[in-house]
Amino acid sequence: MSKAVPNKKAKGQKKYVMVVDPAKCFNCKACLVACQMENAVPLGSNRNWIKTARPGDRGPFLFQPGNCMQCDEPSCVAACPVGATFKGEDGRVLINPSKCISCGNCVTACPYNARYLDKVRRTADKCDYCQKRLAAGLEPACVVICPTQARVFGDLNDPESRVNRMLKSEKPFVVRHARIDTKPCIFYVSGQRLQTWPKEPSLPGGVNMPDTFWKKY
Repeated sequence: MSKAVPNKKAKGQKKYVMVVDPAKCFNCKACLVACQMENAVPLGSNRNWIKTARPGDRGPFLFQPGNCMQCDEPSCVAACPVGATFKGEDGRVLINPSKCISCGNCVTACPYNARYLDKVRRTADKCDYCQKRLAAGLEPACVVICPTQARVFGDLNDPESRVNRMLKSEKPFVVRHARIDTKPCIFYVSGQRLQTWPKEPSLPGGVNMPDTFWKKY
């Protein structure tokens, strides 16, 4: 990881970003389940992930949640021969399924392996911060279901947003590829590790499985 300085958009224009605190993640995988169900992701593919790292033989496990980096200079956009993949005005990297020819160029061009080909829809797919939920004024599924708020989502250009305040008070880092700098916009912060196991989320009827919860949400 390397230090990052968030690149803001023009005044009055939204720039959606995600800030992740790995210290709060305990690998419950609720974010993966919620994403799969909300976006009908086919089995064997993922829009998001949790990577595991262990700093030492006797050290604690560390978990690194991630998803499409919503890069400011995305290599996948340059690789698309028909303009189906594009950078949106709100900071997201998006796909126009009506233009996509399922060639797979964007999949191989992404240095983060954040894309896949949906064989059912016959288009490329990736995280778009849950487009349908955003249109309804809701946060992405992975953010809502996280019991420890390890993932935080918002408009970087809104001075009152939590992501804006976090990136001002913390020292953010981004994951840069060794051979190409696409200027990723998923920011990581080094918070305090959880000292106690998070409490079970209080759900109706005592149900706490993320798939059952998300069906009711």
